[in-house]
Parts: sequence; structure tokens; C-alpha cells
Amino acid sequence: MSEEVSPLASASNLLENAASSYLRSARYQPVQWHPWGEAAFALAQEEDKPILLDIGAVWCHWCHVMDRESYEDPEMAAVINRHYVAVKVDRDERPDVDARYQAAVSAISGQGGWPLTAFLTPDGRPYFGGTYFPRDDRYGRPGFGRVLLTMAEVWKERREEALDSASSVMAAIEHNESFSGRNGDLSLALVDKIAGSILSQFDPRNGGFGSQPKFPHPAALDLLLEVAMNRDSDQAREAFVTTLEKMAQGGVYDQLAGGFHRYSVDERWVVPHFEKMLYDNTELLRNYVHGFQSFVREDFLQTAREIVAWLDGTLTDREHGGFYASQDADIDLDDDGDFFTWTLDEARAVLDPDELEIAARYYDIGDLGDMHHNPAKNVLHVRFTPEEVATEAGKSIDEIRPLLARARRKLLDARVLRPTPFIDRTLYTGWNAMAVTAYLETARALRNDEARDFALLTLRRLLAEAWDSAENLYHVIAYPPLQKASPAALIEKIPATLDDYAFTIHACIDAWFASGHMEFYLAAAKLAEAMIARFYDRTAGAFYDAAVPAPGAVPLGALGARRKPLQDSPTPAGNPTAAAALLRLETLSGRSEHREIAEDTLSTFAGIVEHFGLYAGSYGLALERLLLDPLQVVVVGSGPEAARLEALAVARYAVNKTVMRIAPFRLVPGGIPDALAEMLLAIPRPEGAEVWAVVCRGRTCLPPITDAEALLGAIEENA
Repeated sequence: MSEEVSPLASASNLLENAASSYLRSARYQPVQWHPWGEAAFALAQEEDKPILLDIGAVWCHWCHVMDRESYEDPEMAAVINRHYVAVKVDRDERPDVDARYQAAVSAISGQGGWPLTAFLTPDGRPYFGGTYFPRDDRYGRPGFGRVLLTMAEVWKERREEALDSASSVMAAIEHNESFSGRNGDLSLALVDKIAGSILSQFDPRNGGFGSQPKFPHPAALDLLLEVAMNRDSDQAREAFVTTLEKMAQGGVYDQLAGGFHRYSVDERWVVPHFEKMLYDNTELLRNYVHGFQSFVREDFLQTAREIVAWLDGTLTDREHGGFYASQDADIDLDDDGDFFTWTLDEARAVLDPDELEIAARYYDIGDLGDMHHNPAKNVLHVRFTPEEVATEAGKSIDEIRPLLARARRKLLDARVLRPTPFIDRTLYTGWNAMAVTAYLETARALRNDEARDFALLTLRRLLAEAWDSAENLYHVIAYPPLQKASPAALIEKIPATLDDYAFTIHACIDAWFASGHMEFYLAAAKLAEAMIARFYDRTAGAFYDAAVPAPGAVPLGALGARRKPLQDSPTPAGNPTAAAALLRLETLSGRSEHREIAEDTLSTFAGIVEHFGLYAGSYGLALERLLLDPLQVVVVGSGPEAARLEALAVARYAVNKTVMRIAPFRLVPGGIPDALAEMLLAIPRPEGAEVWAVVCRGRTCLPPITDAEALLGAIEENA
């Protein structure tokens, strides 16, 4: 969805100077929108008006529907402007605001999602809410016009009722977000309980978990892989492998360009919601890389390469570094994934008869397609293997493969000529840090130097533009270039969340492993100290998602509710991610406080986390890091032999295994982190060797190894 100007617009509202793509898309709506901030709340209290809060995203289809039906309607806008102070929030830009009001609306209606529509007291407490409201009564939902008038009347005539509701909702938010479960044991048995809960929801026929709608759960998948490799669990292995196979064959995966859509509306992964998110693709990239490392599957390797190719071509700033946030699903509201889907006639116009015969069978392109709005539209997905297609066509597999390759190339070339869905070129700190980690893992496993170099370029930009090199990290690295927005100096810098800090620490550690440059390790250490100072609750344990308010500061609205995030939804949760970052840092720094805080954080949730199952994958992985001694493989040297030893060491994914390559000249005090130096500098260099490896389990290292077979044996023995 592009930044279109409504034909009804005659003047801009208060979003004219917004930097967010979502807010700017509404700047000419007749609703007098305010951005989230003190001015809107002050006006609401001055005029004694309730606040209408809309939270959405530029990639959100139903947000655009509600915009066109209601917010671009002058009659509806007049009702809003008369009775409310209207505030619009971009959920990607303000995840802290979104999380709290999602909890509120869920407490009120039992539903969540976007658009989020909430009715607030002038001080920001919700007394009613929902998600999408149609303009008029339909879909079993009350019309938005009726809701607006009713909620305005409640505030004017039944204020005590509204205030009572607001108080109970705020109490529900605070209760729901105050996890406490220190009565559990931190043990591998707890990890197995989480994995068992995930496996209980596994769909063996279609892969994935549960029925429809079906979302990818990357952290849960990595936990199952960890259990499969460490405990030799056939059930966990089957769930991991089957899910990766079925997702990559489905319509949820873009069969032409690569990359995953956000989720599937059906249990077979065929019909997706077509938006593509950066974080889904980077975390799924890691799944496929880890699957390739562990099982040497050519299909997993190919999917990983295709995800990287799509990200490189669509969601990256190749010149300056940085990963864009998302690609929209649609061109306009009359479109429902039409950019990505095909009628049989559209395919016939592009392909010659031999190609069409094979591609139609392979991608399941027929007269009757998959889309409700246009049954002729097909979502390309792999229904039959190339071998099955060859048998059906009476051809050999060697004849089929080039036909499929040509058909795919032609279909993609034709698709590029269609109007392209909008790309939000905002660079978010946490999501970019996740992408850096994914690219660096990919670079190592797939021997892709270009991916490594781009990841390091991106991280350097993040550290230069979103961090002040001391305590302050910001949530946004850069906004898209704007023609008529506030100067950059006037754009509010949004403080980073716990997620931003934790993911950036991981990225810096990974960058040190990839480059050997101490600047990244030192940045990780500084960011960790800032994260602890700003977010850690030394009294009750664990981390808040937002920084502790300054003395005397009064947070706006529901931001006063304190949250300690535990659930992976949709990205890995802040607390286990922070704990894992500190555990990784402790193996390098030797600072016992890092491990103590990580253990305390995980202990805070130990009594309740097993109930979160599918949404506790990152917790299970962090607990494995805590309980298993770190396995560190250090390859010293350069050239082909060093690369060969490194490649052998990378094989088989394990969350507690670290592989690093260090140039010999860095093996001096100050050239590597302290705890690593303490171990490595005490080991004599093997005489006459230019390349060698050291395997360390915990704080104990084996003698240097120069032979590849001996290295494999040492890793297997200590795994």
C-alpha cells in the first residue's frame, strides 16, 4: 500500500510532520489525528474528551480497510472530531504502546490484533475497545458509527461506568503482565516439558503447530532441533524437518522470489496473508541454516539462499547498510495478494506450452484457484515433487528441471512488471540486529562472504546512528527519506526497548566472532551494562520491556503498566533473549554478574513457563545455554586449511556451541576478550603449525589440534 493522498483531503492533520510510514499514510485524512504524545493527552484533559486510539501498521490490510471505510469518510471524521481527541500509533514504531493496549483490548473483548481500536479516558486508560469495526453493522460486528456515538455517550452520561471499566482493565493489564513463578526448578527436565508441550500441538500431516491460522514459530523450531540433536529425539526431529519442508513447499513461501509471508490462513500453508516481515524472514533463515548445518539437506540450503536473495534485492539498503521493515501485501484495497497470485490465463500468457504443462502441475495452477475474492487466482505452491511431475508428464527428471527453472524465471520476470507492494524503508534497531545475527550465521554456514560484509556494514550503521556510545540506544536507526517532513533534528528519538538492547548485544557478539574486531565485543559489553541499569529489576528479578521511568516522570496512559515479557510473540521474548545475551557475554568476559543476572531472570519464570509451550521456545534455548557448559571451538590461522577446520566445526547446530576463527596476531593480551584470553594464552602454540584449533568445554581446553579428523572427534566427544 503506497502513501496515497485521499481525494477527499483538503488539508493535512497533525500527522503531516510524522516520520512513520503508517502515520504519514493518514496525514490527509479528515480525522484530526494526533501523534502519541503529551500534547494529545493534555488536549483531551483540557476539553474533557475521551481519546480514540488507533494502532496499526503500514503492512496491515484491515488497517487500510478501516482507513478507507471510516477515517477517510468526512461524515465519520466529523463525529470523531466532535467527540474525541484522535490518536494514531504505528505498532512497529511504538511496540511499548501497542503491547499494553493489546493486553487491554484482549481483556475487554477477548481479541487482539490490528487495527486496534480503543476508547480511552483523557488520561489514557481504556474503557472499551476492539479491533476492526466495519463502517456499518455487518460481519456480526456493530458499525463503527454506532460505536463512536455510544462510547461518547458513555463518557458524557455514564462516566462512573466508564471509569470503573477503565480501572478494572488497567488492573487486568498489570496482573497479566506481572509474571511470577520462582517455585520452579531450572533443569533440562523443564526444557523437555516445554518441548513436549510444543510437540503436543504438532501437525504431522501438514507441519507446523495447531490448525488454522498457522504461524511460523522459529524459536520453538530451534528448540525442537536442539532437543533432537542433544537428546536424540526422533519426534522432535520429525517435527522440525516436516515443518521446514511443508512451509517451504507452501504458498506461505514465495515460490518465485523467495521469502516468507507473515502467516497462512489455512492449515496446509497454502493461502497466506501476503505481507512479508523482516523479522519472520531473518528468524526463518536461521531455522533453515541450522537445518542445513545439522542434516546437510540440499532443500534447506536452497531455501536459505533464496531468502537471502530476496532480502538482498527487496529489503536492504545496499549502499549504506540496513534492513527495511516490511513489504505490504497489496497495492490497494481492491487487491488481495494479486501481485503474488496467478490465473491460469496469466500463466499461459507468459509460458510456452511445454513450460506451462510442467509449471501448472508443479505449482498447482488451475482454472479454479485459491482466493475467495477471485477464485481464478492461484497461490503458487508445490503440490507434487519434480519426480511425480516427471512421471505424470512422461518425461525424465533431467527434462523436467530445466523446464521448471525457465518457467520460474519467466513468471518472476513477468511479475516484476506488475505494480509492486509498498516497502516500509524504516530501519528498526532490534529487527536490524536480528538480521545481522541471521546473516552472520548464514555467512559462516554457507561460506557467504557477501552476507558477512553486509551484516557488518549494517551493524556499524546501527551503532553509529542509533547509539550514543554510552547508555542511550534508540528504537529507530533511520526513517525513510521524506519530502515534506520535519527536519531530522526535530524527529523524536524513541528510546530503545529491552528487545532492541538484547538483540543488539547478540549482534555485536556475533560480529566479534565473524570479524575478530574488538570494537564489537566492547560495544556488546557497554550495551549490556546499559541494559542492566535501565531495565533490570534488582528487587523482584527479570527485565522490564521499557526503561524504568526517571524520578518524578509520569508515563502516558497505559505505559504506566510494567511488563516483563516472557512470550515469543511474534519475535523472541525480551527476557530470555536478554538472559541468553548475558550468558554468551559471560563466556567471553568472565564476569560472574552476567551469569547471575541471567540465571535470576530465568528463575523468575521457572514455575510458570511450561504453560507457555509454543511461545516459550526462546526461554527453552536460553535455559539450555545456562545448564550446558559452553563448547567453544577456536580456529587459529587463515587460508584454506583454517576455512576447512572452521567448516567442520560449524556442522551440527547446538545452542551452546560457538565457533570462532582468530588471526594469530590477535592472540595477545587485549586482542581478545579477557576470559577467552585466560584460556587460550596459556596454551602453547603447536610447533611448526600455521593453522590449529582449540576445543574448550566450560573453562577447560584440550591441547591444540591440527588434524581435521581429530577435531571432529574432539567436538563429538565434548558435545
